[in-house]
Amino acid sequence: MLDDLDKSILNMLQEDARASFADVARKLKVSEGTVHLRVKKLKDSGVIRGFYTVLSPDKVGKGLTAIVCIKADPAKYPDVLNALNSMKDVYEIYDVTGEFYAVLKIRTTDMNGLTKIIDELGEVNGINSTQTIVVLRTIKEQLKIEL
Repeated sequence: MLDDLDKSILNMLQEDARASFADVARKLKVSEGTVHLRVKKLKDSGVIRGFYTVLSPDKVGKGLTAIVCIKADPAKYPDVLNALNSMKDVYEIYDVTGEFYAVLKIRTTDMNGLTKIIDELGEVNGINSTQTIVVLRTIKEQLKIEL
């Protein structure tokens, strides 16, 4: 699916999404047009989902990270997912196997902010129970996908 040139372009853009197509082309010894067409193809096919600036959560007032595991009523689970998807400070939602139905990654201001989110979760019709884990420190958080 991805050839070596695609992988090289993707690796460079993961290191610096602001790199110009001219810089990428020069480093890979291909034309700028080739890079442009490859990136367009990768975007159109969904390989590249977007270009983002990675922020330091604690520097922007989101210094508390928590993982919340959700148990839900199976009949109401699609509605639960819709409700979770629209909640502020819920940054990731994973539909999982095992004891829980979903696992959430929360980023918020502090314990008061987390308390408000947990209270909001308690109001979602179909959530039977939650288990909250407060992250003390992040050892590894890698956004780059190894190719």
